[in-house]
Amino acid sequence: MFLSVTEDLVRRRAEHNNCEIFSLEEISLHQQEIEKLEHLDKWCRDLKILYLQNNLIPKIENVSKLKKLEYLNVALNNIERIENLEGCEELKKLDLTANFIGELSSIESLKCNIHLKELFLMGNPCTEFEGYRQFVVATLQQLKYLDSKEIERSERIKALQDYPEVQWKIREQEEAYLLKRAREKEEAQRRMQEKKDEKQKQMDSKLGCDSPDSPQEKPNQAEADGEQERCRTVENYDDDEDRKFWEEPTPYTPESRLETHRYIEEKTETVFILELFLVVVIRLHFSLKDDEENNQIILDLAVYRHLDTSLLDGDVQPAYIRVLVKGKPFQLVLPEEVKPDSSSAKRSQTTGHLVVTMPKVCKIGDITQRSLNVSATPSSVKEHQVSGQVEKLEVDPSKYSFPDVAKIVQEKERTGQGPIKFQPQKVTEAKKSSDDFENNEDVPPLI
Repeated sequence: MFLSVTEDLVRRRAEHNNCEIFSLEEISLHQQEIEKLEHLDKWCRDLKILYLQNNLIPKIENVSKLKKLEYLNVALNNIERIENLEGCEELKKLDLTANFIGELSSIESLKCNIHLKELFLMGNPCTEFEGYRQFVVATLQQLKYLDSKEIERSERIKALQDYPEVQWKIREQEEAYLLKRAREKEEAQRRMQEKKDEKQKQMDSKLGCDSPDSPQEKPNQAEADGEQERCRTVENYDDDEDRKFWEEPTPYTPESRLETHRYIEEKTETVFILELFLVVVIRLHFSLKDDEENNQIILDLAVYRHLDTSLLDGDVQPAYIRVLVKGKPFQLVLPEEVKPDSSSAKRSQTTGHLVVTMPKVCKIGDITQRSLNVSATPSSVKEHQVSGQVEKLEVDPSKYSFPDVAKIVQEKERTGQGPIKFQPQKVTEAKKSSDDFENNEDVPPLI
């Protein structure tokens, strides 16, 4: 499967930036099996740090518009030359560890990156060239560190003095390496084509199994044993080939690395196909009856009439039922929850059908409703059935008095003197006369 940088992938890896990609300054896309570098220069113009290590990227491309990029990590990829980085004006650190760079002269394209201070080329074929470090130090005079080692001033002066001779040696070794790579590419292409043809033949022969038996066929124990043996053979599919692939000595090249990735991917897909082959949902006629009177669900499965009962295996769960017919599953989701422990299965002696009886789980609402129905009088039940309407609780207004909310607070009449100042009317309370009462004006009135 060819994988590239997608918008969904970028957004998922931009969680630290609230999944916003237009303002993204740092993103890590390592170990994503990316085979093509694209779109980042259009979606993330403000990127400063970009991690792309341990992918399958064969070429540096589509990053020239990242003007703010300061650190680019493309270690452990399939890159063979340095290119397309001239537009990264702010690039300060470049990590190309463990790639396949053999064109050492391609580092001359980094002369435009005047801010580049650190360069990592460890693990590349070019590091085995004679005069490798001197050539890089003399070519990129802005560098401060090469392969984590500081470049001293004396080392640069000597590298510049020997530059013409070192450059000539590098060119010769580079040409020899390119010829070797051309042969490796041809050999890898031929080997991949042979393996592809051989694998296709093996797949055709081993996956060319018979389709599921039709209902008209009469199975026997020998046939069932043969099918189980075939299933065991399929489960151990390609073990010898697998061992041969991993034990075969292979040169470490971009093609072999890509071939390994493709092989693992194909094996995963093959396992998935084999699982589908082994777990084929068998098509059988069935009927599902909801027996409300006995509060149970009855499944009538039309299995083969002459099929031995030992080849049937059932599993009842609260929400579904699963029946294995000669190892092939029949699964059905139940409309209601059932009791697995109280379920039973039997076969019809006339048709051979499998009949599974599954009692339903009584819910609390059902139990309450049943108790209410039992306690209800026959007359009330009859009236309810005749009316067919929902009874509601009615209140007779004549038997209950409701307060008038609007007249809860009684207003007192007020008299005023003039339009502005109001005075409450003086209310004189009638006092009870008493023979012993004496009005003393010096005593203040009670409040």
